[in-house]
Amino acid sequence: MPRGDKGKYTDKQKRQAEHIEEGYEKRGVSESEAERRAWATVNKESGGGKKSGSGRGKKSNKSSSKKGGKKGGKKAGRK
Repeated sequence: MPRGDKGKYTDKQKRQAEHIEEGYEKRGVSESEAERRAWATVNKESGGGKKSGSGRGKKSNKSSSKKGGKKGGKKAGRK
């Protein structure tokens, strides 16, 4: 499988990456950089794509997502 192929990711991971990418683009990040950051975030949270075999599950780490609004700017982190 060539590098950059997203075939081993679940539909949920692909949706998450798309949503994260849109958020970065709204903040003025270039399209390619937004895509790179989005997939890096998905990989950090879920541990990468689907892996075959029983018992390979791993809890997801949502710490990156929780930081998102706070890092967006002064008003973005307010509730």
